[in-house]
Amino acid sequence: MYLIFIAMSSEKTEPTKAELDILTILWKHGPSTVRAVHDQLNSFKEVNYTTTLKQMQLMAEKGMLSRDERSMKHIYEAVEEEQKTKSLLLDRFVDHLYGGSASNLVMQLLDNKKTSKAELDEIRAVLDQLEKGNS
Repeated sequence: MYLIFIAMSSEKTEPTKAELDILTILWKHGPSTVRAVHDQLNSFKEVNYTTTLKQMQLMAEKGMLSRDERSMKHIYEAVEEEQKTKSLLLDRFVDHLYGGSASNLVMQLLDNKKTSKAELDEIRAVLDQLEKGNS
């Protein structure tokens, strides 16, 4: 019985679009076989099974996934938490495109999208909470 786990280096690698698709499936469905991930991928884009398999093997080598080989079917699991990865990607996005300004990002989002009253109320509530925390 083998359990393969390769820790990510302290230098976090930004996942590619294909890697992010796989991570999103694993975050949503939990530890899964290549077949289960492949079936989910094919629900929104056509991918060959061998491509999914190879991508997941490479992600395990990079330390993005862990692989449990204790049964005939290898089970893969995301190593990093969803929130941690999303935070890293968002920070890089804001730094790169908005010069590190969260307010510029929010203003752009509000200008580009039709924001419902309910969403605006949620945003106000978050802002109120932040103001209370900074007082």
